[in-house]
Amino acid sequence: MRILGIIPARFASTRLPGKPLVDIGGVSMVMRVVRQARMSNAIAEVIVATDDQRVMDHVIARGGKCVMTSADHPSGTDRCFEALMLAGRDGFDAVVNIQGDEPFIVPGQIDELCAALQQARSGIATLAQVVTDDRDLDDPGEALIATDVNMDALYFSRAAIPFLRDSAAGPRHERFRYLKHVGLYGYRNEVLEQLVKLAPSSLEQAESLEQLRWLENGFKVRIGLTEHPSFCVDTPADLEEARRRVAAL
Repeated sequence: MRILGIIPARFASTRLPGKPLVDIGGVSMVMRVVRQARMSNAIAEVIVATDDQRVMDHVIARGGKCVMTSADHPSGTDRCFEALMLAGRDGFDAVVNIQGDEPFIVPGQIDELCAALQQARSGIATLAQVVTDDRDLDDPGEALIATDVNMDALYFSRAAIPFLRDSAAGPRHERFRYLKHVGLYGYRNEVLEQLVKLAPSSLEQAESLEQLRWLENGFKVRIGLTEHPSFCVDTPADLEEARRRVAAL
């Protein structure tokens, strides 16, 4: 399977304006993600999908590949499909949506997602981590996943599922193997084309989770497990932490 890695990089950000171009130890956010993605063994090519000429000029000037996409896409999934069309879908069998605000993404995590995609009969895959702290179960910023015996998702929720009805003592994560979502996605081309044609669903709107649109329309999502840590830079405080990490290295 020949897989295209796509890094959506919107310039506008409410909490961190100009996020793709912020400096982290002398290298921009977007170029740090590009560098990490290029080290994946499973990706044939990496491109940035942006909606801003400044980002495109920056990436190309540093030897990266970039395509200009619409500023009106409602999600990264839609941006990925347009980027695939611009890059030439006939040259690839599938795409991986790599978050543009994870400057320390581990290449091996991308490889894990691609391995899950290879096994996904439905043509969609994403990753999860085993919850090791009950605080994640009560954080609405985390999406929890329930799966079937084949590791296909049954449901994504901002609530801890399943609810533990018994009143036994001890941490909940030690009484049940909860999974929290890691925001990387892989899609076979033909499935991605179907997904972008779906209208928003009631479950999606209730939880503000796009994945529920796919489940509600009968698509299966294969879940791969990863132990690699994730760190998303979404606020000025996150940016300062990223700079501290680079300085420490």
